[in-house]
Amino acid sequence: MRKTLNTFAMGLITLTQFAWAAPSEEVRSLQTEWAQAMYQEDSKNAETHLGKLADKSRDVVANNPKDADSLIWEGIVLASYAGKVGGLGALSLVKEAKVAFETAIALNPKALDGSAYTSLGSLYYQVPGWPLGFGDDKKAEEYLKLGLSVNPNGIDPNYFYGDFLFREGRIAEAEAALNKALQAAPRPGRETADAGRRKEIQALLAKIKTGKS
Repeated sequence: MRKTLNTFAMGLITLTQFAWAAPSEEVRSLQTEWAQAMYQEDSKNAETHLGKLADKSRDVVANNPKDADSLIWEGIVLASYAGKVGGLGALSLVKEAKVAFETAIALNPKALDGSAYTSLGSLYYQVPGWPLGFGDDKKAEEYLKLGLSVNPNGIDPNYFYGDFLFREGRIAEAEAALNKALQAAPRPGRETADAGRRKEIQALLAKIKTGKS
């Protein structure tokens, strides 16, 4: 499916972690600030906040280069920042995020309940394909399914798979995945992220319902 820079940017800003797995204090700080920027600030302030958070995430990884959790959150922050920046300026950020996710998978593919798989899959279906970017729907589904194999009941792997299926026109499958996402158990300490994600799921389900009527 052909993608534009604008549509890929809008999707990238929703990346997040997929399950609670007792990460380090530094990673928890990234999670908390990310949720504040994404769900409690207006777009302009969120972009500024995410820009600063991107630098912070790089520092965390520099101090913990073999920590998959840190790499995953570096990738999430960079991808979210790319979504706010938009345009050609976002491409270098998503390429950097891709490397972070790939490195995390090489270190520990099950870190944070397989969230690097789902994050990488999300990039593949939201980033434009060649010659602008590396987008690839086949790879997207492969990685999204790997994420689900590790965390089949998580809110985010089911949301992102549902979003992918919706964009592919596989509406019944998308609706099933999104409804499953809504059944996910709450994540302790991630209340803001969970509430924001549920609103996104409900908005997409409403869009599906409108399309059916």
